[in-house]
Amino acid sequence: MEILEYGFMQRALLASLMVGLVAPAVGIFLVQRRLSLLGDGLGHVALTGVAIGVLTSTAPVGAALVAAVLGAVLIELVRARGRTSGDVALAVLFYGGIAGGVVLLSLAPRGQATNLEAYLFGAITTTSSGDLAVFAVIALCVLLVVGLLGQRLYAVSDDEEYARAVGLPVLALNIVLAALVACTVVLSMRVVGLLLISALMIVPSAVAQLLARSFRQALYLACSIGLVVSVSGTTASYYTGTPSGGTIVLLAIALFLLVAAAVALREATARRRHRRRGEVHAAHPHEHGPGCGHQAVPHGDHVDYDHDGHLHAPHLTGTGVHYDEHGTDAAPADRAATEGAR
Repeated sequence: MEILEYGFMQRALLASLMVGLVAPAVGIFLVQRRLSLLGDGLGHVALTGVAIGVLTSTAPVGAALVAAVLGAVLIELVRARGRTSGDVALAVLFYGGIAGGVVLLSLAPRGQATNLEAYLFGAITTTSSGDLAVFAVIALCVLLVVGLLGQRLYAVSDDEEYARAVGLPVLALNIVLAALVACTVVLSMRVVGLLLISALMIVPSAVAQLLARSFRQALYLACSIGLVVSVSGTTASYYTGTPSGGTIVLLAIALFLLVAAAVALREATARRRHRRRGEVHAAHPHEHGPGCGHQAVPHGDHVDYDHDGHLHAPHLTGTGVHYDEHGTDAAPADRAATEGAR
């Protein structure tokens, strides 16, 4: 707990806590809309805002927020009103933000651009008390909007045509979501950096969708995962001397790979069990009954027979006799389904 003895680490942990909570709360809607790279695009627009702040010697955070929100509104208007497809509009935004930032920074005195790396890759230990106050206001506003409009945002993200048919203001809600993404990008740029913020928005949400059974559950789980990886990554970066942004993102990706592998293994095991049970049902050359040579095992209202370590019981169907396998190696859900079928 020595890291809590230092004021800069206290501010860093508070900033990572806010970012870890807010980024997945907005990113889950982007995953649902299949717009995972929108955060990257707005991050590059925010770079232009940072460059304007450096050039004019004003607050880069405020300039980045204004630029990102304007870019978010612009891309939604272009996508909704123009003939340009969403991915093309996003590409224009992506490269236009980079170009604008590079050109504007080239006009600034060389000494003023020295902190640019902090915005690109994150420098959480340089977070000041003023930054923390701004981040807290942004985080509170984002969470408030998500809490009030979450159901409508989900409806639009899931099916725009249905949302339009039931009378929801689709364009306005899309603009609100894009503005939330812009605010989240600016909130997160000092923690994970403009080049990595999209990963913190998307990866915890992707992990949550692998595990959750509903969108609401996925939202809560994504925020929990974001909190854990953000605080853990910030703590680990203190002890290892690595950049906080990269450490946080690598932890999130490692968790995603672990969960994806576990889910794939579980599904493969379930498929093998189902195929094995199907083979038992399809062909069973031995008819069980009293004196068949296999041990009788009472099971509820009938008798099973221990056949090579598996409990079989004959059941009449329209096509003849088949044998259900529901021994102790079968999953509880499978046993319940078998007993319910009887």
